Amino acid sequence: MFKEKIELMAPAGSYESLTAAIQAGADSVYFGIEQLNMRARSSSNFTLDDLTKIAAISRSAGIKSYLTLNTILYDHDINLMKRIVDAAHASGISAVIASDHAVLNYAKKIGFPVHISTQANISNIDTLEFYAAYADVMVMARELSLMQVSNITRDIERRKITGPSGELVRVEIFAHGALCMAVSGKCYLSLHSDFASANRGACIQNCRKSYIVTEKEHGTEFEIDNEYIMSAKDLCTIDFLDKILDAGVSVLKIEGRGRSADYVHTVVCCYREAIDAYNSGNYEPGLFAEWKTRLSTVFNRGFWDGYYLGRKMGEWSDVYGSKATQKKTYIGRGIKYFDKSSVAEFQLDAHSLKKGAKIMITGPTTGVVWSTVEEIRVDNETRDTVTKGETFSIPLNEKVRPSDKLYKLEEI
Repeated sequence: MFKEKIELMAPAGSYESLTAAIQAGADSVYFGIEQLNMRARSSSNFTLDDLTKIAAISRSAGIKSYLTLNTILYDHDINLMKRIVDAAHASGISAVIASDHAVLNYAKKIGFPVHISTQANISNIDTLEFYAAYADVMVMARELSLMQVSNITRDIERRKITGPSGELVRVEIFAHGALCMAVSGKCYLSLHSDFASANRGACIQNCRKSYIVTEKEHGTEFEIDNEYIMSAKDLCTIDFLDKILDAGVSVLKIEGRGRSADYVHTVVCCYREAIDAYNSGNYEPGLFAEWKTRLSTVFNRGFWDGYYLGRKMGEWSDVYGSKATQKKTYIGRGIKYFDKSSVAEFQLDAHSLKKGAKIMITGPTTGVVWSTVEEIRVDNETRDTVTKGETFSIPLNEKVRPSDKLYKLEEI
């Protein structure tokens, strides 16, 4: 089955990630600013002053940009919300992603396009029809099966449900990344434990921790072994992407605004290749293992299918943190790039670096560059190893910039 256009949406928590998403072939990016988004607690946020630059970078690259403003709102938030929406609209951001009706209502009044966030928990065609008065694109609840999604997309066409643009409503789902234990992200654990509301973007991730259970009658304690029983594995759909697209999904969203630029680049690259393979009729099982191997190199908690295929309801991680097969260690920073000779100069701030090592460089304009160290020179003399404090140069085909971060990569 061929589709004219499947939109691949990437997370952008920094300029490095924004550039990485563009390099990897994303069709759109979504991001948050300091407040009123579901990653408000994260350091991975832009500011109001960044909006014009983000819009310009995205427009220049031919991709769309979406601002997430998807927390619940209180009365004292309304003026701030309006200021943020006004600024995004004036800056040329493509749309706002929201769930609170106050945002939907205000955006509609000023003519600013809206996408409905997963926090709205859209689980049926009548709810989708209600939101069609406000939005052309809607994220389905993460708990739906593909059969349920397919029924919804079929009914959109049957009922001719259109959004404000007059076009048929497009359905969006999460294709890859972290999954919350709660229904469509509506969790109250951290509010109870630390007065930090997950629904206000302040989640402290209680579900990712290990626990000891106490038997109340005698006080006997049992440690829950082998599984973090509330910490879901990461969603990965790359090996049944054809079923998702055949279900009528138009937008594939990668989760991960709090994750690194190399995560964004790797995941977007793999899903870009998978979508292109689907469109060209070359999507086949022989490709799946290589994609999953690459996806495993960046942050992940293990992979499972989510709820899309109607399989086991809940697969839990057995470790705290990442199960990535590749470790990255910060070792230095860029000083200068020599265009004529394709040589990069770095300062080694930590550890050591040997000839033959795999490296990665990231930067706001550079995005992500991977390479293998083929030659090292210090003061124009060839070396096999450099150590902390030394300045050195290596051949590098892609341009890097001063203050770009240099990492050493090692298999785990």
